[in-house]
Amino acid sequence: MTEYELPGAPGAAGDRTRDRDPAPGRAAPAAYDESAPHSPPSTPLVHDALVLAGGGARRLGGADKPGVRVGGRALLDRVLAACSGARTTVVVADPRPTSRPVSWAREEPPGGGPLAALGAGLRLSTAEYAVLLSADLPFLDGPTVDELLTTLRTSTADGVLLTDADGRDQPLVAAYRTAALRRELAALTERHGALAGLPLRRLTGSLDLTRIHGPEASFDCDTWDDIAAARARIREHGHVLDEWISAVKDELGIDLDVDTDVLLDLARDAAHGVARPAAPLTTFLVGYAAARAGGDREAVAEATRKAAALAVRWADEDTPDAASARPADKQPDASAADAAPGARPDAE
Repeated sequence: MTEYELPGAPGAAGDRTRDRDPAPGRAAPAAYDESAPHSPPSTPLVHDALVLAGGGARRLGGADKPGVRVGGRALLDRVLAACSGARTTVVVADPRPTSRPVSWAREEPPGGGPLAALGAGLRLSTAEYAVLLSADLPFLDGPTVDELLTTLRTSTADGVLLTDADGRDQPLVAAYRTAALRRELAALTERHGALAGLPLRRLTGSLDLTRIHGPEASFDCDTWDDIAAARARIREHGHVLDEWISAVKDELGIDLDVDTDVLLDLARDAAHGVARPAAPLTTFLVGYAAARAGGDREAVAEATRKAAALAVRWADEDTPDAASARPADKQPDASAADAAPGARPDAE
């Protein structure tokens, strides 16, 4: 999680949280304003995403953690890809270039902690549900976000969060009902006068929460060892191809889900049945054809199907049985096979 995250409920087993005071010399922020414009619309929207990216990264020596790259992509961009289904994505941090459009918010004072950041981000949300995420989750993916939201919608809980490999709550990998968040933030503001410096467990401890074990998706990068472990993992055989494809799509601004197994089969058939350079050239031509046909998933599938069928026909012509498949009147004269090179069969 971000450096100011304090996971776990008060007194929970394995709770390793601790309160943190506001940075010396910082002014207290304005109280959370329940009158700020954040009323849910008459027709409930699907969900918003709130990404907290303003921590100090002390265990990274003050490095720009959201901008640290894993698999060629900034950690923040990886999280934004995972929550791309949100109606509105709010990043609480100083603005920076990102791979996807976002709205920006900032807690007062900057670095005031997760509750102040949550309050700032929540003011820009109008959805009934919100996913709350830190910006340092290299393995978070869309299906995990969907699972959190689905579980929340089908329950009466205030929120659904992941637990890590040790079973500890990770409240910054979670989905919440925004009404519950606003209610508890308002209560904390009334009780303490401000949200800055308060640990996140002051909020989560008062909510009815459901938990899902998610050690991979909740893995966060607090140290350089964590960064190194994440970089090594994405290069493992079972992960590297999906990681590379995701990185390329982000780099090229492509938001298209295609069946990579089908494309790989096509590349293999072209390489083996024609020539090795045919594989990348064929897949390029498939992409070009699909773009001309509309560029959606169906266009890619149809172009791939045609090219794959051609590759099979091409390869079939180069098999030992190919000659016997010719019509009888097209079979070569047996004597011609024994003739001297260049000689005509009827040359006597």
